[in-house]
Amino acid sequence: MRKRMIFLSLSVATLVQSADLDKVVVEEQINTVTVKNVGSEELKSADLAEALVKNVPSASLVRRSGIANDIILRGQKRDNINIIIDGTKVCGACVNRMDPPTSHVATHIVENVEIKEGPFDVEHFGTLSGLVNITTKEPQSDFGGEINLNAGSFGYQKGSLTLHGGNEDIKALFTIAKEKGEQYEDGNGDNFAQQLINATTGTTSKGIQFQPKYEDMDAFEKTTFMAKIFGHISDDQDIKVSYTGSRSDNVLYPSSKMDAVWDDSDIINVEYEIRNIGTYSKALNFQAYNSQVDHPMSIIYRKKAVATNPANGQPFGDITNHLTTEMKGYKLKNSFDISNTYVTVGLDTSTRNWDGQYYKSVGGDYMRFPGGDSQGQIKRSLHDAESVNKAIFLKTSSKINSVDLDFGARFDDTEVENGGSAQNNDYSSVNANVFATINASDSLRYFAGIGKSSRVPDPRELYFMSSGSSSATTLVGTPTLDQTTNYEIDLGFEKVYDSFSIKTKIFYSMLKDYIYFNGSKSPAVNVFENIDATIYGAEVSGAYLATDSLYMDYGIAYKKGEKDDPIARQTDTDLAEINPLKANIGIGYDYDHSLSAKLDMVAVADWDDYDADNGEQALDGYTVLNLKVNKEFSNGIGLTFGVDNILDEAYATTNTYRDLTLITTGTAAGTAVDDVMLLNEPGRYFYLNASYKF
Repeated sequence: MRKRMIFLSLSVATLVQSADLDKVVVEEQINTVTVKNVGSEELKSADLAEALVKNVPSASLVRRSGIANDIILRGQKRDNINIIIDGTKVCGACVNRMDPPTSHVATHIVENVEIKEGPFDVEHFGTLSGLVNITTKEPQSDFGGEINLNAGSFGYQKGSLTLHGGNEDIKALFTIAKEKGEQYEDGNGDNFAQQLINATTGTTSKGIQFQPKYEDMDAFEKTTFMAKIFGHISDDQDIKVSYTGSRSDNVLYPSSKMDAVWDDSDIINVEYEIRNIGTYSKALNFQAYNSQVDHPMSIIYRKKAVATNPANGQPFGDITNHLTTEMKGYKLKNSFDISNTYVTVGLDTSTRNWDGQYYKSVGGDYMRFPGGDSQGQIKRSLHDAESVNKAIFLKTSSKINSVDLDFGARFDDTEVENGGSAQNNDYSSVNANVFATINASDSLRYFAGIGKSSRVPDPRELYFMSSGSSSATTLVGTPTLDQTTNYEIDLGFEKVYDSFSIKTKIFYSMLKDYIYFNGSKSPAVNVFENIDATIYGAEVSGAYLATDSLYMDYGIAYKKGEKDDPIARQTDTDLAEINPLKANIGIGYDYDHSLSAKLDMVAVADWDDYDADNGEQALDGYTVLNLKVNKEFSNGIGLTFGVDNILDEAYATTNTYRDLTLITTGTAAGTAVDDVMLLNEPGRYFYLNASYKF
């Protein structure tokens, strides 16, 4: 009976068992999905993107490697969705998206992930079509900790240690994890090196295969650490200080032309809150943060690095694009009550610097490219580009009879400058949204939201310069881009029965001046363009509780994306990266609060609607089954056994839109064809995790 009451009161999309057990729960509010207890349950690897795709039907994976993968949310990725870690904005340094924001936090330190789809966030800069808000674990006042040891297929090994303790005035947490993995094998038994060989049979493309001495090297090594100190200054004052560091080495990206030599990030975050200052200040919050990423990507492991250029008989040499980015942000917000309305007003400002430099080496010694300026300047991929945003925002939440009404507005002023000769840009926008929930009864709710949001072009889209082995650079970016604006409406309802829940929602998004990659330009100069497009779709989710121990959860998501008109020199009106119909269905069983098992199915239809003019291709649909069994013992020891992709299916979930620089395959000597390498997902994967809590 207790589970039925929890089910009825929480209205969840995935309910795994009662709240006193530490299991993953996907809890749906009207316009927000929250994946809880991530660090305790998502044990397969450090990749947060994989965990989100398993639990959220509207999320899809962009597979790049064994870790550091990206997500697509409602057909949107990159800067079109906003990913926040503990309120901080973390940006990857790689122009080819090898280090998305989700790669700078490991799953074992994540507590919850809140996903708000649509333009309904005004507190953070650049939320165009969705917000992914990641919250990491917090210190506890009692002394304790947890040790985890994990082993899996393809040589995966991970160990983590977490310690926490303190008293009512000060408490701290420290955690560290180390992990590594070999190249995974797909359902055909091919590892990264073999998938690359299979895709590159022509002479012209063999240069991007791995050198023989690197064909069996590990796919990645990663170390993550975090320290937090929370201070309770008085009954009305608290301060929080945290540091998160991530160190990834030798990360292989087989479908890209380069690999990451290392990928390092550092995040410092300080938050201060004072409460009950007066009638118009129930809570005053100040936050300051700094995040930095250091990322060199290189061809050092590929055959081309040691090959001879037939044009001049000289070695090609190793080419490295060393990129760094830094994000600094400050936020001040004040909250108070007016009648039955809760009001928050705030100031938000951030500065991002992004710089990239090309190096070339022969025999391991870095050299400057020829053709630099009189000071011997090396070639740049990004020339000290800087984005400065200043904003003011307002949020209100009120209740009028049976209606919950949320309103938000934000004004942004943003300057984007660079150290080169390309033009600087100044953007401003006013964004707003309103979201209403009608509580028809205790078990039935209707909702509707309408909003407008914007995001400015990033320095890659404006100023990125590509380079070969010569002294010349090509301006791939388009400095004249306008900002993108999303006008969207969301509608739906939620009904909860005694043992069953269903939630449906539909959305329609009109994207004005949407920033899009034009793959038909030759040479590839100013390849980013503003277009108009629409994305619309529907989602259905819910759960069924058969008994106090047996349950099922489900989620289905469909979307369609179209350009209003074809791009110049093209005819295709399909929008890229609009994943096909996807279903997540899980059946779980819990016994005596200590033993649980879950069988999940992820099924995706054939990818029939795709942007062939910009490099996408038809993909077969797939059905993947995953099993996980967990046993908790009374002495603090826990064991988790799992099998992903039980049927060992060979499939690809990520398409080949040209906004990523991927490998173009060749079919004959001296011939390259317009086919882009697909990277298959891992085959059957076994894992075992042992934990001890004290």
